[in-house]
Amino acid sequence: MACNEQMVGQMEKITKGYISGINGSVVTINGSLDFKMREMVVVGDTKLIGEVIAIRGKNVIAQVYEVTTGLRLKEPVIGTGKPLSVILGPGIISNIFDGIQRPLEKIRDLSGAYIGRGLSIERLDFKKLWDIDIKVKKGDYLEGGYIIGEIEESEVVTHKVMVPPNIKGEVIEVKKSGKYTIGEVIVKLQDKKTTHDITMVQEWPVREARPYRQRQVIRQPLITGQRVFDTMFPIGKGGTGAIPGGFGTGKTMTQHQFAKWSDADIIVYIGCGERGNEITEVLEDFPELIDPKTKKPLMDRTILIANTSNMPVSAREASIYTGITLAEYYRDMGYHVAIMADSTSRWAEALREISGRLEEMPAEEGFPAYLQSRLSDFYERAGYVTNLNNTEGSVTVVGAVSPQGGDFSEPVTMNTKRFVRSFWALDKQLAYERHYPAVNWNTSYSEYIDDLAPYYEKYVAPDFMTKRIALAALLQEEAKLMEIVKLIGSDILPDEQKLILESTKVIRQGFLQQNAFHEDDTYVPIKKQYLMMSLILKTHEQSKVLVSKGIPVSVIRKTNIFSDLIKMKYTINNKNLEKFDELEKEITDRLDNILKQYER
Repeated sequence: MACNEQMVGQMEKITKGYISGINGSVVTINGSLDFKMREMVVVGDTKLIGEVIAIRGKNVIAQVYEVTTGLRLKEPVIGTGKPLSVILGPGIISNIFDGIQRPLEKIRDLSGAYIGRGLSIERLDFKKLWDIDIKVKKGDYLEGGYIIGEIEESEVVTHKVMVPPNIKGEVIEVKKSGKYTIGEVIVKLQDKKTTHDITMVQEWPVREARPYRQRQVIRQPLITGQRVFDTMFPIGKGGTGAIPGGFGTGKTMTQHQFAKWSDADIIVYIGCGERGNEITEVLEDFPELIDPKTKKPLMDRTILIANTSNMPVSAREASIYTGITLAEYYRDMGYHVAIMADSTSRWAEALREISGRLEEMPAEEGFPAYLQSRLSDFYERAGYVTNLNNTEGSVTVVGAVSPQGGDFSEPVTMNTKRFVRSFWALDKQLAYERHYPAVNWNTSYSEYIDDLAPYYEKYVAPDFMTKRIALAALLQEEAKLMEIVKLIGSDILPDEQKLILESTKVIRQGFLQQNAFHEDDTYVPIKKQYLMMSLILKTHEQSKVLVSKGIPVSVIRKTNIFSDLIKMKYTINNKNLEKFDELEKEITDRLDNILKQYER
């Protein structure tokens, strides 16, 4: 059944009213006091989708998720009796939706390049046959979350059909494994006097977090293949991170790298109010990319939600909640899901615009007073959990923030900072210098370092965290020295401090800077990251010995060891890590030769 037809189905049970006021995407409704908060409504003769956001005496206020141009007073408004919800079932993976889960490819077929209004479109394909392997039998007692069957949704994702969370009972009827549409009843459950028909789909309100059995402590990192994140400022699976940065600092590109290369099982990419050309880049690039983990097309584990800046502002909020609800659904199957929300600032601006139309008292910089609670509600839905079916899954949330003028003291950035544990501050000066990812290592931080230390020490190297601390310490030393250099220049510094500047230049250019367009540098295995870090630190310590014996840094520099260290990210293939031993021996030999010459 098409989504709008589904909503206006049982007419005798539906609340009716009429439009008494229109203010942009905000509509005032009169004629009935039976509307409920957060109820989904169908507005006007064109059947636009909306949601009740306020009830003030006899006035009911709704925000409309489609363009309201052409709406007139006295047009009907029909309540559906249920909140804004998504349809969950096979067919979500590899799909591209708008903010209210309408498939954009079907919209294009109906209305062309621009989204038509009031389109009646099935959110999932109810005609397609799916081959399901039934896992239960008659007489089994099932509870919410229990897996009743499996479907190969894509080449890399097995869709696990589950009992809806709020249903339980004994299996009194079950179909054999085979091909069925998602709307067909495959299992019937008997719970006391109630019989429940279970299909492959379930409906869930987007603003309500899906339940789980227990929240777990975060112990595994989300490996992204990006050195500045994996080594310096990691994020755990089930964690939260923010990427704030001004215009042109690379927020979207950084999130693209996360989406392309992170070791999450499933990626949900939400383009929330971003420019159309950036969304187009995602739509063009992702289908052509090969997943390094599965060697299959990246779209086989990706869900895209596109809500560009020229779409109605109200739909930005819907897209955020739609995306995280889809992520929670796949988490319930036992998958590790990563959400890329680009950007939460556009969502906050939509909240500000709607709040202004509602004539609410503004808070700081015009944003509504409930901005922080909306942000916290969103980020709180991340987590590493034990599901109702005793599998383990996670939802990791990475949100981009676009502060105007790059001012990190503005409300969205400051409130986001309160609710995330990884904060990757993008620096305009680094971006100007073409240093990408433009993460400022002095202002960024990760609170997951201690939590993830046991994992790195067990699965990468016992001294991984020790070396990471040493690397960070050198960068801190450089920050102090640069204050002096700005005043009096670097020539007056002693050689010990000049060596620090040389080594940190290698760290900055050879380790922290990464080329997204280079075959071996766009994604770097964590083992190679460790070997690069180890060689940089060992070379620094060896050079330090020479400097302590009175050998000038200028002499060491002439051996080109520092430039070779910077180039090693390109010269050493990701699959030929044994070449690090060769480079290490070569550097050691050069330094030994210098020492021998000075000892003569």
